[in-house]
Formats: sequence, C-alpha cells, structure tokens
Amino acid sequence: MTTYHLAQYNVARALYPLDDPRMQGFVTQLDTINALAERAPGFVWRLKSDSGNSTDINPYDDPHMIINMSVWEDPDSLFEFTYHTDHVKVFADRLQWFERMKGQPSLVLWWVEAGVIPDEYEGKRRLALLADEGPSAKAFTLKKRFDPPAT
Repeated sequence: MTTYHLAQYNVARALYPLDDPRMQGFVTQLDTINALAERAPGFVWRLKSDSGNSTDINPYDDPHMIINMSVWEDPDSLFEFTYHTDHVKVFADRLQWFERMKGQPSLVLWWVEAGVIPDEYEGKRRLALLADEGPSAKAFTLKKRFDPPAT
C-alpha cells in the first residue's frame, strides 16, 4: 500500500526588496517561523537553500517573488500550523510586506508519494494548473481538498 504526503507551494510578491528596512518585520521572523514549522506535528520537509530558508530560490523572472514549499503528512497538520500557531501572526500581517494576489491563487496543494520531494518547478507548474483549471486532484487548496490517490 502506498502512503501519500501533502505537498504545499505558495508564492508572494514582496512590496520591496528583502534587504529594504520596510521588509525587516517579515525577514526577522523567518528563522523563528521556519523552526516552528519543523517542530510542528505532521511536518515532513521544507524547501531551503544553504541560507536556511527559501527566499533566495526563485523559479520566476521577477526578483520580488518569494516562494515557500513544504511537505506535510496530511492537510490537517498543515492547517494547524498555518492557523493555530504563531505563523498566523505573520499571515495576518502579510499585506504590510506583500502585494495582494488579485485573481491568482497564491497557494497550491497536491499529493506526493511518501519519500518524494518535489522541487520549486513542480510547485510552479501545479500553481499554474490550479490557476488555469481550478481545483482538481492534481492541484487543490485547503478550502477545496481532494483525497490522496487510491492504492
């Protein structure tokens, strides 16, 4: 029987370069929030470079785009981390640092076999699929979830 995990990819477009003082409120919280994620129940993996985060990994031509990617055991674990830990404070303040993503999804979820680690290009492709076709078993959201593939 195959076990599946939930891959998560989200994007944001920063209002200013990350080294701009106006982004300091976001940047100074990165290490704390990333460590919180890594300790969260259900956490499996997150995308990071040698810097310890993913702010310098960018599959877009726009230098203001920031991505985040992680893998979780299930949607409830991701939901719990996102909305019931200190992460929610950063999430609530996001418009201080990031543009509103009008008419475009900023987060996509999909199932991966346990042990499979997706890359940022897969996340970008899945986000485009969600934008083009809406929620499906191949690209969905926390609000419109799909079960893992039947084994």
